[in-house]
Amino acid sequence: MLDRRSIGVAVAGATNFLNLYTPQAILPDIARDFGVSVGQTGWTITAPLLAVACVAPFAGTISDRLGRKTLIVTAAFAVIVPTLLVAAAPGLQAMVAWRFLQGLLLPFIFTVCIAYIGDECQGAAGVRAAGAYSVGTIFGGYAGRMICGLGTEFGGWRVGFLAVALVSLLGAAFVALVLPRERRFVPLEGGLRSALATYLSHLRTVRLLATCLIGMGMLFTNVGAYTYVNFYLAAPPFNLSPGVLGLVFTVYLVGMVTTSLSTRLTIRIGRRATLLLAVALDALGLVLTLVPHVGAVIAGLALMSGGLFVVQALSLGFIAATIRKAKSTAVGLYVTCYYVGGALGGVIPGGAWHHVGWPGVIAVLLAMAAAIATTGLLFWRDPQGY
Repeated sequence: MLDRRSIGVAVAGATNFLNLYTPQAILPDIARDFGVSVGQTGWTITAPLLAVACVAPFAGTISDRLGRKTLIVTAAFAVIVPTLLVAAAPGLQAMVAWRFLQGLLLPFIFTVCIAYIGDECQGAAGVRAAGAYSVGTIFGGYAGRMICGLGTEFGGWRVGFLAVALVSLLGAAFVALVLPRERRFVPLEGGLRSALATYLSHLRTVRLLATCLIGMGMLFTNVGAYTYVNFYLAAPPFNLSPGVLGLVFTVYLVGMVTTSLSTRLTIRIGRRATLLLAVALDALGLVLTLVPHVGAVIAGLALMSGGLFVVQALSLGFIAATIRKAKSTAVGLYVTCYYVGGALGGVIPGGAWHHVGWPGVIAVLLAMAAAIATTGLLFWRDPQGY
């Protein structure tokens, strides 16, 4: 049975990811309402990812000095404000600006939660808490898209964002009440010079940089696929409505299953072999989406998601196993690269979409899958177990 810490970080993770990818299911509606192109709406996804990438390294450093729970709860409540402002945005530029502000706040949930788990949950409790957090993030990513999609179906996209804001408020209140205050936190000593020395040390660690590239590729693929598949499925021969597009993200939940299975598989066959299987699952799913049948597209997205979330779990596990000092800062660096990849994934496949359509997007994402597999084979040579 999960304890209060595990439940608290799971809901915090869900609240974080509830807000990050919210517009993906309704991009066609935003483009139509504001009279802008498909490519321009991609900035509603890219803007918060860029903001997260900018802030993530500093969120870990600030947390190492100020504490954990207060930052998590404050950020969870604060993110509701830009969510409401997005719902009232008069145009795309204002929406992008408020989405960027959301992204500035979210690392104080994501990065700090990981540090909280490392401080407060030891041994088996840490494994359970990390697993609960991962499941929470996956569910939150699914729920944000679904809630906004269904809200748009029944009342327009502004109602969709209002619904997400309400659920975010409930999540923040739950975390404030349930998550225990940290007891083992020890403030990090040293000034700016000490912090810079830590970052420079990490930047000289080749295995960490390789893992950052793998994480970057993972989110590039995830964001690229789930951004442009909406336009693919909203057009003939599918013609799916916003509400149905939101439900398509139910396939995200496959990641909850594959993530829980990946640890046991890694112990049995090794990290690199598991990575190759995950990337193969991702590639198979991408190719399957080319079949012009909605069932095949959904099945392909499910396989892709199952593979990608294993890649994410493996990456975080590799950092935990190989980085000995300043793990929070290392995670912050990883998160920065991770969200840079996501930001690029919202924009770069747009050129392929414009010229070739969905097959062009798939070609770009398959090339990224090959890059992830190659990087893991070359640099994940760690003799330790998972």
